[in-house]
Order: sequence, then structure tokens, then C-alpha cells
Amino acid sequence: MGNISDRLIVALDSSDLEGVQKLLENLKGIITFYKVGFELFVSQGWKAVDLVHQFGAKVFLDLKLHDIPNTVKKTTEAICEHHVEMFNVHASGGLEMMQSTADAVQKATRGRKTKPIVIGVTVLTSLNQDQLTQELGISRNVQDQVLALARLTRTAGLNGVVSSPQEIAALRNEFPRDFVIVTPGIRPEGSSKSDQKRICTPKEAFVSGADYIVIGRPISGVADPRMSALDILTSIGTLDDI
Repeated sequence: MGNISDRLIVALDSSDLEGVQKLLENLKGIITFYKVGFELFVSQGWKAVDLVHQFGAKVFLDLKLHDIPNTVKKTTEAICEHHVEMFNVHASGGLEMMQSTADAVQKATRGRKTKPIVIGVTVLTSLNQDQLTQELGISRNVQDQVLALARLTRTAGLNGVVSSPQEIAALRNEFPRDFVIVTPGIRPEGSSKSDQKRICTPKEAFVSGADYIVIGRPISGVADPRMSALDILTSIGTLDDI
């Protein structure tokens, strides 16, 4: 899977392309993977993706596609034209929608040496059990819902899932090692939880079996992002330690 630094994805949670460029310059040589989410993509479009690529880094396009199968298929084809390294869909969109995504990726990237990692979003890390049950009417507990959606994701032919730290161990216990687990809700020791409810530290996530972790404000929202990133990488250690 590569070095730990290749498995730490920094979220570019901003609408300011100039600010994003400054962050990329600050973290150059340390961070090689960045998440472009709704705020940045809606504000700046493909310019944001292109900017990350210009720095020689990879892009996780975090748009959480969730629509009828044909719409998601067409959107997937457009995404593949821009050679992003990872993107996601909502697993709750169903089997047919995710199969359409997998088929579209195969057709759009035919002949390429590398294809994007496509992952299904299970249960958002901002949701807890009460919200899942009382607001959304889902009778399963959080972990069972995550596992059910992960099974659907694998059946559809996608590469893995997004899940909170609390479900990593259960996922790793059920699915083979090539099933990718991407984990947001990561907070270094002493960081604010913000709007995340199901969280853990970077080291805990990797020890549990995460393949990639996503960190935003603890790096991008501090005075010295480079030092923060270095401190986080030091706290994780090496792959031999995990």
C-alpha cells in the first residue's frame, strides 16, 4: 500500500483556490494525496483537481454521488476523463446504481494502466445511533448498517468503502485485505471533534485496519500545516509498527 504518507489524505475544505495553492505549496514533499470535496469543487470545478495534479499529487474526489443509475453512470464517465485517483458514491443508492458506476469505470478507463479506486459511503461519521434510528428510520445499529452496505458495495464490484473508525475492525474481519477502507473522522490527540461523532486518532485507525485516513482541519486549519502534518506522521510511526 506504500508509505504512511501516501495513505494520509488531506481534505481541502475551502472555496479559495489561492488558499488551496498555498496549502499545497506548504505541504509539498510531505503529503501526496488530497481530498477535493463539495465546497471546493462547486466553487472552483475541475480547476481544483487540475491544481492538485499540477503539484504531482493524487485526488480523492469526494462528491458522494447518489442519483438514478444512468445519471451516476454519465457522471462517472465525466469523472474518469479527469484521471482522479479515487472517488465515491453513496452505497445507499443501491446495487444497480453502484454496478452502473463500476461498469462505467471499466469502459471509460479501458486501456489505462491505472483505474480510480471507487468506494461506497456507508454511514456518515456525523451520524450517531439515535439519528440513524429516530431520524432516518433505519432499524439496524450503526455497525450492522455499515456492514450491510459494505456487502452491497462489494457485490456491485466497487473497490471498498468509506466508514468511521468505529467500524474498521468489523469490516476488516469480514472482508479480504484488498477491500479498501477509507476512514474520515480522524482527530489527533487534543483536536476538537467539530461536527464528527464517531472518531479516533490516526494511529488507532491504521492499527484497526484502515487503508487510508482523511484529515482536514487539524492540518489545513492550523497556523503551521506542515508542522502539524509532520507531527501526525510521527505519531503514526511506520508501516512496520502497524
